Amino acid sequence: MKFFLDTANIAEIEEGVSWGCVDGITTNPTLISKELVGNTNFKTLVKRILDIVDGPLSLEVTSTSSDAMVEEAKRLKKLGDNVVVKIPTTVEGLKALKVLKARNIDTNATLVFSVNQAIMVAKAGATYASPFVGRLDDISEDGMSLIEDIRDVYDNYNIETKIIVASVRHPIHVRDAALIGADIATMPFEVFKKLINHPKTDEGLKRFLADWQKIDKSKLVF
Repeated sequence: MKFFLDTANIAEIEEGVSWGCVDGITTNPTLISKELVGNTNFKTLVKRILDIVDGPLSLEVTSTSSDAMVEEAKRLKKLGDNVVVKIPTTVEGLKALKVLKARNIDTNATLVFSVNQAIMVAKAGATYASPFVGRLDDISEDGMSLIEDIRDVYDNYNIETKIIVASVRHPIHVRDAALIGADIATMPFEVFKKLINHPKTDEGLKRFLADWQKIDKSKLVF
């Protein structure tokens, strides 16, 4: 399973990429707006991200009509070959997905909350579908069961649309996504950092280093 960072923060992206475990980036208007401060404009920010990350970068349209979405998508795509255009899961979004598929522009259908929606965006030509598990958990629904169901349907019909598990809130979401067989999990940097941590690892390393300090240093000949 691939790991994407769900952020537009340059420091977080640089740090995550340095670990060798980041395969791509997803953003949304909220995340982008947080980073447009000082002299930083949208194009400058996107170019900086593209310089850091080799994998896909999802940028979301803010238009609501299909024609406007397509025009916005074409402008976003000009920013880089690995730009993926996020399209909302609406009727107008389906129309835009169909047109963008014909233009060979990669798309990410965002705000997916049901199996039926996942089927529809795949049929319309979405490259990726992003079910939001955390937001379903927030209203007492089981977000990960949706991932299981979408995985089953896509496998039943050999659907090529990739599943991006989105709205990830904690490492258990990531673990479960991997066990189910999701293609990608996209997560905030704070969740990403927790994936490598375990108290027993820290405990074991502390003990090994303490024991090493007890060795007669004259015996340390390489």
